[in-house]
Amino acid sequence: MAKQVGKRFAWVIKDFSSLQSERVYSVSFVIGDCKWRLCAYPKGRNINKYLSLFLEVVDFESLPSGWSRYVKMRLTVVKQKRIAGLMRRTWSGVFQQCFPLPNLRTRMIGFSIVNGELMIVANVEVVEVIGTLDESESLSKMKLDDGEKSSDSLNQTKQVKESIDVNGFQVLPSQVENVRSIFERHPDIAVEFRAKNQHLRKACVNFLLSLIETMCQSLELEELSNEDLVEADIALTYVKDAGFKVDWLEKKLEEVKEKKEKEQSDMAQLQEMEDNLLKLKQNCSNLDALVEKKKDELSVTRSPLSFDDVV
Repeated sequence: MAKQVGKRFAWVIKDFSSLQSERVYSVSFVIGDCKWRLCAYPKGRNINKYLSLFLEVVDFESLPSGWSRYVKMRLTVVKQKRIAGLMRRTWSGVFQQCFPLPNLRTRMIGFSIVNGELMIVANVEVVEVIGTLDESESLSKMKLDDGEKSSDSLNQTKQVKESIDVNGFQVLPSQVENVRSIFERHPDIAVEFRAKNQHLRKACVNFLLSLIETMCQSLELEELSNEDLVEADIALTYVKDAGFKVDWLEKKLEEVKEKKEKEQSDMAQLQEMEDNLLKLKQNCSNLDALVEKKKDELSVTRSPLSFDDVV
């Protein structure tokens, strides 16, 4: 069962707990100018005990050379956690996320599986378009009957190609301020970066920005979980292997981990305090009732005898 509203697509996997299939697919949905679908490996893919989720482009094998989409997305396993992603999808058209299967059934997280059903919500926003599904169609749209180019198509093409160079890296206009800030504060970040291919350079910058965005999330369970921090470690390794000097980011990630540990410790202590306070309030309430009862008894005891009582 599936439902799409705007850029949000909800997929309910029925009988999830008893599924025997290696993988299952959602129906396709259209966001931007192409069709997407979700793919799930209920028993994990190459990694035991992990539910693996993929966002795929439908029929990506038929896409023309150079076709690419840059998407900002969020996967939500309802009542469990949210995962933010900022990835470039080229011909393979795949974005993967893993969820520990035991967590899907853990009471602390809130019973993600209800009546055997698991709901997954995908929010997908296409923020950059490179290439079209049909290159010949794109060319024909750029011409008028007399051979002149269509101004609308020219404007669209300009938007597709629009990017700004920041220290040798092509980035989106919306990313310029953040990327410039990174290079201003850490001017040696790319001195060992060797990749010349602009698509690869752009993808690495996007990955770096996505990692920073993840670290900037709230430490609350539904924003930045322990699983997110493990994935951040993996992402940091990728960024370092690509050639970025990110010692400062590594230190900051350690700080975030320490804050997360303290947040969990504080939450446990706070819960204990609240439980004790609740018990104290209940004891106070019970004691108040006993005090009032004893006052009533004392009032009766102190009351003088009447003439009739004596005689």
